[in-house]
Amino acid sequence: MWDLELWLRFFFLSCTGWEWMCPFQHSHCLALRCPNICVNDSQETFQDKIRIYRFVYIIMVNVEDIISIVRSSADMMKSGYADVSMKDGYANIVTSSDIAVQEYLCERLGKLLPGSGFLCEESDINDDGHEYTWIVDPIDGTCNYSRGIPQCAICVGLCHNDDMEIGVVYLPFTGEMFHAERGKGSFLNNRRINVSGRPFEDAVLCCALSVYHKEYARLCSDIILDAFTQCNDIRRFGAAAPELCYLAMGRCELYFEYVLSPWDYAAASLIVTEAGGYVMRADGRHLSPHKPSGIIAANSSESLSRLHDIVQKHESISKHAKLNNILTTS
Repeated sequence: MWDLELWLRFFFLSCTGWEWMCPFQHSHCLALRCPNICVNDSQETFQDKIRIYRFVYIIMVNVEDIISIVRSSADMMKSGYADVSMKDGYANIVTSSDIAVQEYLCERLGKLLPGSGFLCEESDINDDGHEYTWIVDPIDGTCNYSRGIPQCAICVGLCHNDDMEIGVVYLPFTGEMFHAERGKGSFLNNRRINVSGRPFEDAVLCCALSVYHKEYARLCSDIILDAFTQCNDIRRFGAAAPELCYLAMGRCELYFEYVLSPWDYAAASLIVTEAGGYVMRADGRHLSPHKPSGIIAANSSESLSRLHDIVQKHESISKHAKLNNILTTS
């Protein structure tokens, strides 16, 4: 890969008119409209054009390279015994494989896109003050992994400011490689996937009881029970990213979890939306891949709205009950 300065020099010399094509005719590059740099450009115009060239540079990050790096990192998960230690009680653990996979991914991805930042689960890596940020969960579903349950995944997302550009989720023990690029659709093992067309009444809901925040267990239970009485059935696989990917390919239609970290959902959220699904914060606001959040997702806007109404109803009841308890005990 050329460095950014060399690319800019190439564009200054060779862009004619507005049309630009990759000089190497790479299949993964896009045809773009890139304006010429002109000595008479104002500072504002010049900066606008530079932003376009930076976008061209990011397109040179080939999703196949990311997939290859992720697949290689899985060897550390499958190599055998992993040491297990607690981060915050029995529910929140880390293994030696988590650390090894994350270090490998950060090293390789950093070389793939120099100057990018990282937001990672282990070691409190939060260097996301960059235009482009890698959001990494070395093993989503560490508890599953430590107990030999195959629903665990390596998750890598590439974020441009507040927008997900690329998402890769790999389940090494099932051989399922999910990936998506913004505007290009979602894929499982290079075959296009889409959400199902099932209505809410026939939907399967993937959900969790907020294992790291058990103070929300009753609220989550009430939400799940209400949804269960209206949909077909529920499932609990113990890992957010695989469950969201299952929604993207039509294995389930609804998803709810009250508290998640960015690395839990960032990569998979793009896979859902590129497969025709919908994802938003549990409170109804726009999803930011940089912040912890409750997450709801669905295969249709109608089902998403219905699930959101269920969540909001029980949040309102919970807040009202807490207020009454404060008033009666004060």
